[in-house]
Amino acid sequence: MGVNSNRVEHFACPETNLIIPAELVAMPPLQIHKVCLPPEQSTFQKLKHRVSEIFFPDDPLYRFKNQTWFMKLILALQFLFPVFQWGSEYNVSLLRSDVISGLTIASLAIPQGISYAKLANLPPIVGLYSSFVPPLIYAILGSSRHLGVGPVSIASLVMGSMLSEVVSPGEEPILYLQLAFTATFFAGLFQTSLGLLRLGFIIDFLSKATLVGFMAGAAVIVSLQQLKGLLGIVHFTSKMQIIPVISSVLNQKDESIRKPKLFWVSAAAPLTSVILSTLLVFLLKSKAHGIPVIGHLPKGVNPPSLNMLYFSGPHLAVAIKTGIVTGILSLTEGIAVGRTFAALKNYQVDGNKEMMAIGIMNIAGSCSSCYVTTGSFSRSAVNYNAGAQTAVSNIIMASAVVVTLMFLMPLFYYTPNVILAAIIITAVIGLIDYQAAYKLWKVDKLDFMACLCAFLGVLFVSVPLGLAIAVGVSVFKILLHVTRPNTMILGNIMGTQVYQNLIRYREASRVPSFLILAVESPIYFANSTYLQERILRWIREEEEWIKANNGSPLKCVILDMTAVTAIDTSGIDTICEIRKMLEQKSLKLVLANPVGSVTEKLDKSEILETFRLNGLYLSVGEAVAYISSLWKA
Repeated sequence: MGVNSNRVEHFACPETNLIIPAELVAMPPLQIHKVCLPPEQSTFQKLKHRVSEIFFPDDPLYRFKNQTWFMKLILALQFLFPVFQWGSEYNVSLLRSDVISGLTIASLAIPQGISYAKLANLPPIVGLYSSFVPPLIYAILGSSRHLGVGPVSIASLVMGSMLSEVVSPGEEPILYLQLAFTATFFAGLFQTSLGLLRLGFIIDFLSKATLVGFMAGAAVIVSLQQLKGLLGIVHFTSKMQIIPVISSVLNQKDESIRKPKLFWVSAAAPLTSVILSTLLVFLLKSKAHGIPVIGHLPKGVNPPSLNMLYFSGPHLAVAIKTGIVTGILSLTEGIAVGRTFAALKNYQVDGNKEMMAIGIMNIAGSCSSCYVTTGSFSRSAVNYNAGAQTAVSNIIMASAVVVTLMFLMPLFYYTPNVILAAIIITAVIGLIDYQAAYKLWKVDKLDFMACLCAFLGVLFVSVPLGLAIAVGVSVFKILLHVTRPNTMILGNIMGTQVYQNLIRYREASRVPSFLILAVESPIYFANSTYLQERILRWIREEEEWIKANNGSPLKCVILDMTAVTAIDTSGIDTICEIRKMLEQKSLKLVLANPVGSVTEKLDKSEILETFRLNGLYLSVGEAVAYISSLWKA
């Protein structure tokens, strides 16, 4: 037994020749392996590797390897402009499918554009402008084949609620419009920056649980806000909380004398509803004075709005804040929708390209009388079901919107507001996902709490604060996992070298004289004190269990570090303190299977030297077998 079975060597570690006889450990013969340090690297190499793993996990330049300069130029164009990727293979058959799907989503985009603009407290024509320029830009820069681009309910709702708290759209319409375009500019700038710097992980803080609760709360508020149009109330609150909205309905009952005569028109087919209701109001205009209508909409394509951007003044901070919030929400929705339909057709959507495409189209949109746009789930679903093959469907949709802007605007004069309210309600009610909330409750109670906080925060506080509360709960969940990691006691499954959680596996049993603990987290300054206290508690409880069951006295504590992916100086100090405390109790601390980076840090801190004498093993099984053989020998 004179072989040192756990020397630490760099990289290519040969196996030892030590074999534990079966009669000593009551198990099949087992080879004991050395624990290896990772290959030596310079600080620059480590930094380069770490930065590459953080910002370039997909290795975007792998296609350029071993290519000629001309081919690299072609690949660069395809990388920057995905239209060059699929454009070379485009044919008449694909065009036929894209024309059909483009015209289909145009029938949805026109009434939605008008409705969502009103939801953001903007002139209805701005919604149509926002369905023209952004889809054209996305068709060139976007990587999704099925994403239908345009205004969305959530971004419209948030922009309307945040800006109207500071500026009244009725009293100062020009200033409000300036702030909306400026917020759109900053939303695009923020989105583009995330794509360029490859910081897409920031939007991951908006978890699915947060979005489920947020969208449900927003849907309720938006639906209640539409009571103004449905009931014909003139003096209605601009606040986006449930109590002021209900109070407005109850306090203005006398104004609700204009019955929603046209509410019977189905909003399931928005364009049909708009056409029929407009035609009916036009025919009955002499008798329908009580029904509010859209009124005059100017003809013509998007006028420039660069001169309306608001870069100085007391409201600039509000525009920036609104832009960032709406930018994050629209980016999250756009990427999520794009990936959803890409998965159905088995192709990949590049998240960073999507950020840049959505960001650039919003920057361009802010200069051409558009407000925040992104990939819409409803439009994308219609686009997908209509058989869209490429992003040309967005170009067809934009062309249909141009024809509408140039020639058909006078036809919308008599469109009743009640139909627009019905379209909005129909669209946003689908955002309330009861099944997702129930699933969150079943699977993860903390996720459900984040969802509930978002829902109640939006209903009773405000839209942005409700979102902030939900994000705070999600961040708290992350901190909880980091500061209070899971620890467990392992046992051996009889006849194998497998060690699993004693509570989870009934067939697992304690190994006499050993306490085997596993930590499922990096060991950082934030959790090192907790882990020290928890490990000492495990040891105390194990000693009490041994005393109560007349078991073999505890001699060795094995710490399984398989899931400890990182460690800092506080974590190293904690391990040293635990080892010293155990030595005072005549107990031995053994480390099993530390990952490369952890082993390297332990080695550089010179702590590893204290574990090299039978204190460091490649696996729990090898540690138990070898230490048991030493005791029996």
